[in-house]
Amino acid sequence: MAMQKKTVMLGVGALVALGALLAWAFAPRPLQVEAAAVVQGRFEAGIDEDAKTRLRDRYSISAPLAGRLARIALREGDAVLAGDVVARITPAMPALLDDRSLREQQARVTAAQANVQRAAVRIERSRVAQAQARNDLRRSEQLAQQGFVAPTRLDTDRLALQAAEKDTDAAVQDQQVARADLAQARAALDVVQRPGRAPAGKAFEVLAPVAGRVLRVAQVSEGVVALGTVLVELGDTAQLEVVAPLLSTDALQVRPGSPVRIERWGGPGVLQGRVRSVEPAAFTKVSALGVEEQRVNVLIDLTSPPAQWAALGDGYRVVARVLTREAPDATLVPVSALFPLPGSDAAASAPMADAAAPRMAVFVVDGGRARRTPVVLEARGSTHAWVKEGLQAGAQVVVYPPAALTDGARVTVRTP
Repeated sequence: MAMQKKTVMLGVGALVALGALLAWAFAPRPLQVEAAAVVQGRFEAGIDEDAKTRLRDRYSISAPLAGRLARIALREGDAVLAGDVVARITPAMPALLDDRSLREQQARVTAAQANVQRAAVRIERSRVAQAQARNDLRRSEQLAQQGFVAPTRLDTDRLALQAAEKDTDAAVQDQQVARADLAQARAALDVVQRPGRAPAGKAFEVLAPVAGRVLRVAQVSEGVVALGTVLVELGDTAQLEVVAPLLSTDALQVRPGSPVRIERWGGPGVLQGRVRSVEPAAFTKVSALGVEEQRVNVLIDLTSPPAQWAALGDGYRVVARVLTREAPDATLVPVSALFPLPGSDAAASAPMADAAAPRMAVFVVDGGRARRTPVVLEARGSTHAWVKEGLQAGAQVVVYPPAALTDGARVTVRTP
């Protein structure tokens, strides 16, 4: 009897052990996941677009009179100063200078005088705008000391003053160019009106209106040129701007003064810039996939020291990142941890914030289990999102959550 009881006990023990072994064998294993920490830091969201550099001002030097052009010795890249001789033209024979040529030269002088007057008006207008910007900045600084103005308003006023100063400098340079054109036009008119006073065969010297570098020599060889023929193009490579053709839907998010990062430009580091203006007219561009897109040119000024981008030239390719949203201290979560919240759960979490806010969720690793946590996003960047509600810095979230992961599932964090 005792032997039978012992046998039964051993059998029951074996069955229990077998059941425990089977339960352990078929029990769900913890999922291995990758995790990242929620951090508190600087948030930036922007628009990336291929862009190119271009000169703010290009100057085409044309023939002020008809005649024989001597061979131009300048080549692309040569530096010239204001007043340097860029070309020499021997005027045509007096017999060929008819009344039409005389009227053309007189009209050229009249147009040059109008350009000088227009440049003077632009200088006055830009100086008034500069004085207004200076007054606005002074007023903002006083209000900022009293705590009535946000720091962003102060930065905007500073940028407005810098832009006004640059406009004044550009207007002064335009006036110098207009005066140089007027002097050339008057000299050419004098040659046409009184050809006998000039020595026979004396060449008329065409002078550079501004200092800069030669961009293009349009007439290299010696030959006869007509009045107005373009001879040389000049430009100051130290006065560069960046043109970014953004989609019209993206351009609506950009404002003058927005900070810009110039990346992948071929040199070390990242260059800094500011949006100067957004052109009001869009244009149609066909993408590489053959899709017609409406794009808008955004003009960007480089604010980094010129020594950092001295190697850049006209028409160079760069990548412009226009920042549309910034925050110095935000709760950041990797974008790869976010996934859309199901409709029923989104409705249940509506009291967290207004219904228009994006409804997303993450899996938070808590005590070896994944807890689905609804979050409300303030903004979304390329790598991180700014969480408005639902998470605290220091929490561990699952990145790239697998499809099999469910709320409350056991997880183990995979170590790299």
